[in-house]
Amino acid sequence: MELHRGQLLGMTKEEILEEMERTKWKKNLKTIVKDWRLYVLLLPMVVFFFLFRYLPMVGILIGFRDQGEVAKQSAWDIFYRFDFVGFERVKELIFGAQSFYFWRAFRNTFVLSLYGLIFGFPMPIILALLFSEIKNNLYRSVSQIITYLPKFISTVVISSMVLKMLSVGLEGQYSDGVLTRLLEAIGAIKDSDKSIVQQPQYFRAVYQISGIWEGTGYGSIVYFAAIMSISPTNYEAARIDGANKLQQIRHITLPGVAPTLTIMLILRIGDILNVGYEKVILLVGDTGSDQNPIMETAQVISTYVYYSTTGATGGAAVGAENRAAIADLFNALIAMCLVLGSNFISRRVSNTSLF
Repeated sequence: MELHRGQLLGMTKEEILEEMERTKWKKNLKTIVKDWRLYVLLLPMVVFFFLFRYLPMVGILIGFRDQGEVAKQSAWDIFYRFDFVGFERVKELIFGAQSFYFWRAFRNTFVLSLYGLIFGFPMPIILALLFSEIKNNLYRSVSQIITYLPKFISTVVISSMVLKMLSVGLEGQYSDGVLTRLLEAIGAIKDSDKSIVQQPQYFRAVYQISGIWEGTGYGSIVYFAAIMSISPTNYEAARIDGANKLQQIRHITLPGVAPTLTIMLILRIGDILNVGYEKVILLVGDTGSDQNPIMETAQVISTYVYYSTTGATGGAAVGAENRAAIADLFNALIAMCLVLGSNFISRRVSNTSLF
């Protein structure tokens, strides 16, 4: 407090609080003026988040408004006209005639993300551990660049490469790709006249393996940096005590990267229901309908929203766009609860948290 003790004498409690508030704002203003260059650099990000993150939230209101009213009005009318229909669209989404498609999409989204968490999350950690054991800097650098490359290639190209390796289409006819033939030779899959990607029982495996191939190398950067920050003297002391390589990883490396691992796990849990529609559609094709058998395992919430707004998931029925908006909101609320819950548990258990 910048007030002198003599100034406090004779002042009431309200006057003291008012003076403290005024002093606080003066300090904040001085800080802004002093570091104005940093705030100017921050301004584009603030504008971006406002335009592309906060402003679109107004569209959530579509889920609670009458379909006919929404169609007649412009998007900006949502700001000042609130012709709510209550939770009718929510009930229709969860319990209505089209609820089967929503719950199927929710189940597939959760299963795909859970598989990604179980099988995909440990892979960057393992790869970072392997990189840390390579002593030749040139060989390690080349190996890292090779594993990073898939992340910098467009998802369209990655999906096309996967499709080419699994199947080859020639003038509308199907023939096995090199990986499909290999899997058939070892008995992993049965011979079929249909592409492996178009078979519901194989889609999840294709999606997860291609995702691991695409993101493992790039994801290992954070863990590799955390491993490199551990003091080498810890490993030297462990070797003097007779610890082998696995014991060093267990008692030195993993505890050293535990805070980073915890933060990344919280972020991954919050992203557990965020499965983009782009890769799904690129792999299975724009089927244009939820009736396609592949959608039994390939339909996710994002594709449900996409097909709802384009008329495939009962889109011709009243309230299809409303249900799509509610489904997106439902997805976001669950993701927020998962982040808050995992962050709370982490803070209580390990004293490490995201916020």
